[in-house]
Amino acid sequence: MSLDSTPRVLSIQSHVVHGYVGNKSAVFPLQLLGFEVDAINTVQFSTHGAYPHRHKGTILKNEDMETIFEGLQLNGVDYYTHFLTGYSMSPDSLKKITQLVKKLREKNPNLIYVCDPVMGDNGQMYVPEAILPIYRDTVIPLADIITPNQFEAEWITGLEMKDLAGALKVIGALHDKGAKTVVLSSTILGDEKSMISIASNKESCYQILIPKIDATFIGTGDLFASLFLAWSHKTNNNLKLTLEKTIATLQHIVRDTYEKARAIQPTGIMSPALLELRLIPNKTTIENPQITINCSKVTYERI
Repeated sequence: MSLDSTPRVLSIQSHVVHGYVGNKSAVFPLQLLGFEVDAINTVQFSTHGAYPHRHKGTILKNEDMETIFEGLQLNGVDYYTHFLTGYSMSPDSLKKITQLVKKLREKNPNLIYVCDPVMGDNGQMYVPEAILPIYRDTVIPLADIITPNQFEAEWITGLEMKDLAGALKVIGALHDKGAKTVVLSSTILGDEKSMISIASNKESCYQILIPKIDATFIGTGDLFASLFLAWSHKTNNNLKLTLEKTIATLQHIVRDTYEKARAIQPTGIMSPALLELRLIPNKTTIENPQITINCSKVTYERI
């Protein structure tokens, strides 16, 4: 058992030396919000993949991941309240993660598993296609909270969402696969100025408009998943408030990052280095986000 009431997270994600993706994007916010975080880094790269020159680094072997976890078990420090996973590079690594979920639940049957099924965006997969059926048939049924973007949700379900009704059908299909809370972290269902995020826990469903910013940021999905995990716990699973707090934090960080980058480079496409998320300067926002955009309730009937 845990020695105190402090929530404990095991986060298995990628790691970069410079910048903010994977565990670099998730661990610091979780710690600020009161969580003990143990991180296993599936890769250690110099930078994320959007930089113009190929990143350098190493990939954690599956047997090494298992050895690390065995060390946690042997020393009796494998009790966690939450488990968070993001980018997995191979079907084998994802299978290993599903085994870990089951082991963690042997120690704590009430473990909350938050899965960001990172597979791609804008219609393009950047993981092996063999990962898809493992997410669909094995991982999603184990997850308490999933945070796919629109394209990932469509790939998992085989359904398209061209409007809100289509999005709700996709969400319903993900619930049917076993996910208790489904959050579409971003969709293109808004308009020229806004995107839409939708969260559902079967009992209730909310949508929120997210103002678009004219830049591409890396690591926002990893940040989204960690914030949603944290605020779900801190609000006692208040879905509306959790989504509002998550979006408020993200919007402030992304806008601040963009404005500071534009101050350095007023025009043109900005470099990945300028668009690294400004987590450290926005510490107070992470701790106490000010809600400026409210959710609206969505009513729908399951088919």
